[in-house]
Amino acid sequence: MPNIPDQTGRRIVVTGANSGTGKETAKRLAAAGASVVLAVRTPAKGEDAAADIRREHPAADLEVRELDLADLSSVRRFADGIAADERPLDVLVNNAGVMAPPERFETADGFELQFGTNFLGPFALTNLLLPTLLRAGGGAGAGAGAGAGGAGDAGGGVPRVATMSSLAAIPGRIRFDDLQWHRGYNPWRAYAQSKLADLLLALHLHRLTVERDWSLVSTAAHPGYTRTNLQSAGRSLGRSRPVRSSDRALPFTQAVEQGAEPLLYAAVGPAAVGGAYYGPNGPAGLTGPTTTVTVPRSARSADLARSLWAVAEDLTGTQAPA
Repeated sequence: MPNIPDQTGRRIVVTGANSGTGKETAKRLAAAGASVVLAVRTPAKGEDAAADIRREHPAADLEVRELDLADLSSVRRFADGIAADERPLDVLVNNAGVMAPPERFETADGFELQFGTNFLGPFALTNLLLPTLLRAGGGAGAGAGAGAGGAGDAGGGVPRVATMSSLAAIPGRIRFDDLQWHRGYNPWRAYAQSKLADLLLALHLHRLTVERDWSLVSTAAHPGYTRTNLQSAGRSLGRSRPVRSSDRALPFTQAVEQGAEPLLYAAVGPAAVGGAYYGPNGPAGLTGPTTTVTVPRSARSADLARSLWAVAEDLTGTQAPA
Protein backbone atom coordinates (compact mmCIF):
# COMPACT_ATOMS: atom_id res chain seq x y z
CA MET A 1 0.00 0.00 0.00
CA PRO A 2 2.25 2.80 -1.23
CA ASN A 3 -0.21 5.53 -0.28
CA ILE A 4 -1.62 5.29 3.23
CA PRO A 5 -4.90 7.16 3.78
CA ASP A 6 -4.73 10.26 5.95
CA GLN A 7 -4.59 9.14 9.60
CA THR A 8 -4.80 12.57 11.18
CA GLY A 9 -6.65 12.44 14.48
CA ARG A 10 -6.30 8.67 14.88
CA ARG A 11 -4.37 7.00 17.71
CA ILE A 12 -2.59 3.74 16.95
CA VAL A 13 -0.62 1.34 19.16
CA VAL A 14 2.14 -0.64 17.45
CA THR A 15 3.85 -3.37 19.47
CA GLY A 16 7.49 -4.15 18.81
CA ALA A 17 7.86 -0.75 17.17
CA ASN A 18 11.58 -0.30 17.81
CA SER A 19 12.76 -2.39 14.85
CA GLY A 20 11.77 -4.35 11.76
CA THR A 21 8.20 -4.33 10.51
CA GLY A 22 7.00 -2.64 13.69
CA LYS A 23 9.28 0.35 13.26
CA GLU A 24 8.45 0.63 9.57
CA THR A 25 4.74 0.42 10.35
CA ALA A 26 5.01 3.09 13.04
CA LYS A 27 6.99 5.36 10.72
CA ARG A 28 4.54 5.07 7.85
CA LEU A 29 1.51 5.61 10.08
CA ALA A 30 3.09 8.64 11.75
CA ALA A 31 3.99 10.07 8.35
CA ALA A 32 0.30 9.78 7.45
CA GLY A 33 -0.66 11.86 10.49
CA ALA A 34 -1.46 9.24 13.11
CA SER A 35 -0.60 9.63 16.77
CA VAL A 36 1.48 6.48 17.29
CA VAL A 37 2.30 4.75 20.56
CA LEU A 38 5.51 2.75 20.21
CA ALA A 39 4.93 -0.16 22.59
CA VAL A 40 8.35 -1.65 23.31
CA ARG A 41 10.04 -3.91 25.84
CA THR A 42 13.07 -1.63 26.17
CA PRO A 43 12.11 2.07 26.29
CA ALA A 44 15.63 3.26 25.38
CA LYS A 45 15.41 1.34 22.11
CA GLY A 46 11.97 2.79 21.54
CA GLU A 47 13.31 6.32 22.03
CA ASP A 48 16.08 5.60 19.53
CA ALA A 49 13.49 4.40 17.03
CA ALA A 50 11.35 7.48 17.65
CA ALA A 51 14.37 9.71 17.07
CA ASP A 52 15.10 7.92 13.79
CA ILE A 53 11.52 8.42 12.65
CA ARG A 54 11.53 12.10 13.61
CA ARG A 55 14.71 12.67 11.64
CA GLU A 56 12.78 11.61 8.55
CA HIS A 57 9.43 13.07 9.64
CA PRO A 58 10.04 15.95 12.09
CA ALA A 59 6.33 16.46 12.79
CA ALA A 60 5.73 12.80 13.72
CA ASP A 61 3.44 12.43 16.76
CA LEU A 62 5.13 9.60 18.66
CA GLU A 63 5.05 8.33 22.22
CA VAL A 64 7.17 5.51 23.65
CA ARG A 65 5.64 3.26 26.31
CA GLU A 66 7.00 0.16 27.97
CA LEU A 67 5.31 -3.13 27.13
CA ASP A 68 6.80 -6.56 27.82
CA LEU A 69 4.52 -9.14 26.23
CA ALA A 70 6.38 -11.85 28.14
CA ASP A 71 5.03 -10.44 31.41
CA LEU A 72 1.27 -10.22 31.92
CA SER A 73 1.68 -7.65 34.70
CA SER A 74 3.42 -5.39 32.16
CA VAL A 75 0.60 -6.00 29.69
CA ARG A 76 -1.95 -4.96 32.30
CA ARG A 77 0.00 -1.83 33.24
CA PHE A 78 0.26 -0.81 29.62
CA ALA A 79 -3.45 -1.38 28.94
CA ASP A 80 -4.42 0.46 32.13
CA GLY A 81 -2.27 3.40 31.02
CA ILE A 82 -3.92 3.58 27.60
CA ALA A 83 -7.38 3.40 29.18
CA ALA A 84 -6.48 6.07 31.74
CA ASP A 85 -5.55 8.50 28.99
CA GLU A 86 -9.25 8.86 28.18
CA ARG A 87 -8.39 9.23 24.51
CA PRO A 88 -9.88 7.08 21.76
CA LEU A 89 -7.75 4.20 20.51
CA ASP A 90 -8.43 3.53 16.85
CA VAL A 91 -6.05 0.71 15.94
CA LEU A 92 -4.07 -1.95 17.78
CA VAL A 93 -1.26 -3.51 15.74
CA ASN A 94 -0.11 -6.79 17.28
CA ASN A 95 3.31 -7.05 15.67
CA ALA A 96 5.94 -7.94 18.28
CA GLY A 97 7.33 -11.44 18.51
CA VAL A 98 10.28 -13.74 19.06
CA MET A 99 11.45 -16.51 16.74
CA ALA A 100 13.01 -19.89 17.47
CA PRO A 101 15.19 -19.53 20.58
CA PRO A 102 17.47 -22.57 20.58
CA GLU A 103 16.37 -23.81 23.98
CA ARG A 104 13.18 -23.59 25.99
CA PHE A 105 12.84 -20.34 27.90
CA GLU A 106 9.89 -19.19 30.01
CA THR A 107 8.07 -15.90 30.39
CA ALA A 108 7.63 -14.17 33.74
CA ASP A 109 4.39 -16.13 34.12
CA GLY A 110 5.91 -19.53 33.37
CA PHE A 111 4.75 -19.89 29.75
CA GLU A 112 7.00 -21.15 26.97
CA LEU A 113 8.60 -17.99 25.63
CA GLN A 114 7.22 -18.06 22.09
CA PHE A 115 3.70 -19.10 23.04
CA GLY A 116 3.68 -16.49 25.80
CA THR A 117 5.25 -13.60 23.89
CA ASN A 118 3.79 -14.19 20.44
CA PHE A 119 0.29 -15.25 21.45
CA LEU A 120 -0.74 -15.04 25.12
CA GLY A 121 0.69 -11.53 25.59
CA PRO A 122 -1.05 -10.12 22.49
CA PHE A 123 -4.21 -12.05 23.39
CA ALA A 124 -4.32 -10.44 26.84
CA LEU A 125 -3.45 -7.03 25.42
CA THR A 126 -6.23 -7.27 22.85
CA ASN A 127 -8.84 -8.26 25.43
CA LEU A 128 -7.74 -5.53 27.83
CA LEU A 129 -7.80 -2.84 25.13
CA LEU A 130 -11.08 -3.91 23.53
CA PRO A 131 -13.24 -1.64 25.74
CA THR A 132 -11.11 1.36 24.70
CA LEU A 133 -11.24 0.36 21.04
CA LEU A 134 -14.98 -0.20 21.13
CA ARG A 135 -15.53 3.23 22.66
CA ALA A 136 -13.70 4.74 19.71
CA GLY A 137 -16.16 3.01 17.41
CA GLY A 138 -19.23 3.86 19.42
CA GLY A 139 -19.47 0.48 21.16
CA ALA A 140 -21.54 -2.57 20.41
CA GLY A 141 -24.22 -2.11 17.82
CA ALA A 142 -22.83 1.21 16.62
CA GLY A 143 -21.74 -0.20 13.31
CA ALA A 144 -24.01 -3.12 12.61
CA GLY A 145 -22.03 -5.62 10.63
CA ALA A 146 -18.86 -3.52 10.75
CA GLY A 147 -16.83 -6.64 11.34
CA ALA A 148 -18.55 -8.74 8.72
CA GLY A 149 -16.42 -10.31 6.03
CA GLY A 150 -17.97 -8.25 3.26
CA ALA A 151 -17.90 -4.94 5.08
CA GLY A 152 -14.85 -2.76 4.82
CA ASP A 153 -13.82 0.42 6.58
CA ALA A 154 -13.52 2.84 3.70
CA GLY A 155 -14.18 5.82 5.94
CA GLY A 156 -11.40 4.86 8.35
CA GLY A 157 -13.68 5.38 11.33
CA VAL A 158 -14.14 1.79 12.52
CA PRO A 159 -11.49 0.66 15.04
CA ARG A 160 -9.27 -2.27 14.09
CA VAL A 161 -7.06 -4.96 15.54
CA ALA A 162 -4.42 -6.11 13.05
CA THR A 163 -2.45 -9.19 14.10
CA MET A 164 0.80 -10.38 12.54
CA SER A 165 0.97 -14.10 11.78
CA SER A 166 3.50 -15.91 9.59
CA LEU A 167 3.89 -18.47 6.84
CA ALA A 168 5.01 -20.68 9.72
CA ALA A 169 1.34 -21.00 10.68
CA ILE A 170 0.82 -23.35 7.73
CA PRO A 171 2.56 -26.36 9.34
CA GLY A 172 1.57 -25.23 12.83
CA ARG A 173 -0.38 -27.38 15.25
CA ILE A 174 -1.96 -26.43 18.57
CA ARG A 175 -0.65 -28.94 21.11
CA PHE A 176 -3.40 -28.75 23.70
CA ASP A 177 -1.77 -31.63 25.58
CA ASP A 178 1.49 -29.66 25.94
CA LEU A 179 1.03 -26.03 24.93
CA GLN A 180 4.09 -24.95 26.90
CA TRP A 181 6.48 -27.49 25.34
CA HIS A 182 7.53 -29.17 28.55
CA ARG A 183 8.22 -32.27 26.48
CA GLY A 184 10.41 -32.42 23.38
CA TYR A 185 10.90 -28.69 22.81
CA ASN A 186 11.47 -27.87 19.15
CA PRO A 187 12.15 -24.17 18.44
CA TRP A 188 10.58 -24.07 14.98
CA ARG A 189 7.52 -26.15 15.86
CA ALA A 190 6.96 -23.97 18.91
CA TYR A 191 7.23 -20.90 16.70
CA ALA A 192 4.76 -22.39 14.22
CA GLN A 193 2.28 -23.10 17.02
CA SER A 194 2.53 -19.52 18.28
CA LYS A 195 1.95 -17.99 14.84
CA LEU A 196 -0.95 -20.31 14.10
CA ALA A 197 -2.38 -19.20 17.44
CA ASP A 198 -2.05 -15.55 16.32
CA LEU A 199 -4.01 -16.26 13.16
CA LEU A 200 -6.68 -18.11 15.14
CA LEU A 201 -6.87 -15.12 17.49
CA ALA A 202 -7.57 -12.73 14.62
CA LEU A 203 -10.16 -15.00 13.03
CA HIS A 204 -12.03 -15.73 16.25
CA LEU A 205 -12.04 -12.05 17.19
CA HIS A 206 -13.66 -11.40 13.82
CA ARG A 207 -16.36 -13.96 14.62
CA LEU A 208 -16.98 -12.21 17.93
CA THR A 209 -17.43 -8.87 16.16
CA VAL A 210 -20.18 -10.44 14.07
CA GLU A 211 -21.84 -12.36 16.92
CA ARG A 212 -21.81 -9.38 19.27
CA ASP A 213 -22.43 -6.69 16.67
CA TRP A 214 -19.29 -4.77 17.57
CA SER A 215 -18.05 -1.78 15.63
CA LEU A 216 -14.63 -3.35 15.18
CA VAL A 217 -12.62 -4.93 12.36
CA SER A 218 -10.19 -7.78 13.07
CA THR A 219 -7.64 -8.59 10.37
CA ALA A 220 -4.46 -10.65 10.03
CA ALA A 221 -1.29 -10.39 7.96
CA HIS A 222 1.98 -12.13 7.32
CA PRO A 223 5.20 -10.53 5.97
CA GLY A 224 6.43 -13.35 3.74
CA TYR A 225 10.19 -13.62 4.14
CA THR A 226 11.24 -10.15 5.19
CA ARG A 227 14.78 -9.32 6.23
CA THR A 228 14.63 -8.11 9.85
CA ASN A 229 16.45 -8.92 13.07
CA LEU A 230 13.66 -11.36 13.99
CA GLN A 231 15.54 -14.16 12.26
CA SER A 232 18.62 -13.69 14.43
CA ALA A 233 17.41 -12.20 17.73
CA GLY A 234 15.48 -15.24 18.96
CA ARG A 235 18.08 -17.73 17.83
CA SER A 236 20.73 -15.73 19.71
CA LEU A 237 19.04 -16.17 23.10
CA GLY A 238 21.17 -18.20 25.46
CA ARG A 239 24.21 -18.12 23.17
CA SER A 240 27.53 -16.50 24.02
CA ARG A 241 27.75 -15.04 20.50
CA PRO A 242 24.78 -13.66 18.53
CA VAL A 243 23.53 -15.56 15.50
CA ARG A 244 23.80 -13.71 12.20
CA SER A 245 21.02 -13.84 9.64
CA SER A 246 22.03 -15.71 6.50
CA ASP A 247 22.17 -13.83 3.20
CA ARG A 248 22.00 -16.99 1.13
CA ALA A 249 18.25 -16.64 0.50
CA LEU A 250 18.44 -13.01 -0.61
CA PRO A 251 16.75 -13.59 -4.02
CA PHE A 252 13.72 -14.93 -2.15
CA THR A 253 13.48 -12.29 0.53
CA GLN A 254 12.36 -8.68 0.64
CA ALA A 255 13.27 -5.49 2.46
CA VAL A 256 11.30 -4.32 5.47
CA GLU A 257 9.64 -1.52 3.47
CA GLN A 258 7.86 -4.13 1.34
CA GLY A 259 7.49 -6.64 4.15
CA ALA A 260 5.52 -4.20 6.30
CA GLU A 261 2.95 -3.59 3.55
CA PRO A 262 0.57 -6.45 4.44
CA LEU A 263 0.45 -5.36 8.08
CA LEU A 264 -0.13 -1.74 7.09
CA TYR A 265 -2.93 -2.80 4.77
CA ALA A 266 -4.49 -4.92 7.52
CA ALA A 267 -4.24 -1.99 9.94
CA VAL A 268 -5.46 0.93 7.83
CA GLY A 269 -6.14 -0.21 4.27
CA PRO A 270 -9.44 1.33 3.18
CA ALA A 271 -10.65 -1.88 1.52
CA ALA A 272 -9.46 -4.30 4.21
CA VAL A 273 -12.25 -6.40 5.69
CA GLY A 274 -12.80 -8.26 8.91
CA GLY A 275 -11.67 -11.87 8.92
CA ALA A 276 -9.32 -11.39 5.95
CA TYR A 277 -5.67 -12.43 5.78
CA TYR A 278 -3.14 -10.33 3.87
CA GLY A 279 0.33 -11.18 2.60
CA PRO A 280 2.71 -11.01 -0.39
CA ASN A 281 1.42 -12.28 -3.74
CA GLY A 282 4.71 -13.73 -5.05
CA PRO A 283 5.76 -17.39 -5.31
CA ALA A 284 5.05 -19.29 -2.09
CA GLY A 285 3.96 -16.01 -0.52
CA LEU A 286 7.56 -15.06 0.22
CA THR A 287 7.73 -11.68 -1.51
CA GLY A 288 5.70 -9.28 -3.59
CA PRO A 289 2.91 -6.71 -3.37
CA THR A 290 0.13 -7.21 -0.86
CA THR A 291 -2.89 -9.29 -1.69
CA THR A 292 -5.63 -11.20 0.11
CA VAL A 293 -4.22 -14.65 0.85
CA THR A 294 -5.95 -17.91 1.61
CA VAL A 295 -6.29 -18.84 5.26
CA PRO A 296 -4.26 -22.06 5.65
CA ARG A 297 -6.07 -25.29 6.39
CA SER A 298 -4.48 -25.33 9.86
CA ALA A 299 -6.48 -22.22 10.84
CA ARG A 300 -9.87 -22.87 9.26
CA SER A 301 -11.59 -24.65 12.15
CA ALA A 302 -13.87 -22.34 14.11
CA ASP A 303 -14.03 -24.95 16.87
CA LEU A 304 -10.24 -24.99 17.15
CA ALA A 305 -10.15 -21.20 17.42
CA ARG A 306 -12.93 -21.21 20.00
CA SER A 307 -11.17 -23.85 22.09
CA LEU A 308 -7.86 -22.02 21.98
CA TRP A 309 -9.57 -18.75 22.90
CA ALA A 310 -11.14 -20.39 25.98
CA VAL A 311 -7.81 -21.83 27.08
CA ALA A 312 -6.09 -18.47 26.58
CA GLU A 313 -8.76 -16.76 28.69
CA ASP A 314 -7.97 -19.14 31.55
CA LEU A 315 -4.20 -18.79 31.17
CA THR A 316 -4.20 -14.98 31.01
CA GLY A 317 -7.18 -14.23 33.25
CA THR A 318 -8.59 -11.90 30.59
CA GLN A 319 -11.87 -11.92 28.67
CA ALA A 320 -13.41 -9.96 25.83
CA PRO A 321 -16.33 -7.71 26.78
CA ALA A 322 -19.64 -9.57 26.85
